[in-house]
Amino acid sequence: MGENGSGKSTFIEALAIAAGLPAVGSVRLSSDPTLAAQRRLARRLKLTWRGRTHRGFFVRAEDFFGFQKSLAIQRAEHEAELARIDVEFASASEDARVLARGPHRGSIAAIESRYGENPDAASHGEAFLNIFAQRLSPGGLFLLDEPEAALSPQSQLGFLAMIRGALEAGGQFVIATHSPILMAIPGAAILSFDERPVGPVAFESLESVALVRDFLQAPERYLRMIWGGGG
Repeated sequence: MGENGSGKSTFIEALAIAAGLPAVGSVRLSSDPTLAAQRRLARRLKLTWRGRTHRGFFVRAEDFFGFQKSLAIQRAEHEAELARIDVEFASASEDARVLARGPHRGSIAAIESRYGENPDAASHGEAFLNIFAQRLSPGGLFLLDEPEAALSPQSQLGFLAMIRGALEAGGQFVIATHSPILMAIPGAAILSFDERPVGPVAFESLESVALVRDFLQAPERYLRMIWGGGG
């Protein structure tokens, strides 16, 4: 955990590069020009494994939104091709139409089986949880950069249940987050990037946890500070 600019996302990205994990979304860790510094950092990281795994993935919130958009584009392209084939093969035999439509129908069916019949109809949170569930694998390493950006507080609780199931199957997680809900995972080691050197901190001592708790107990006190006495 840490404030914006503290380096936690940079570390997660470098760790994903060093571990050789695939990224969910459009980002290519090995060639993305915005990750040049992270690749240099990755070369300086020394990873120690009790059991080396090639399962798992890296995801950051902005790439998830891009991935969801790319799914919609892919489906639309296949549907456009189906419409074109129907026109082009209008006078052809039924067998010829079926053969021509086959690859595009198969691609749409693959998208539907993995992400639902209409991924666009789902909220960002629902789509995120669905994609995450489809990609979980036993014994995997999952690196997540601020996943709460796509999730409501209630969805974060559902996400915790999914994390628990993955942990019971031997999974490991490294999560960069601002969310006190995710920081509360039992047994999690919380590292603060607000201090140098980076080191462990207790959940109850986190300023962000205290701030959220205090605000919810007396929001009017904070709002008076922001809006003034007449707010």
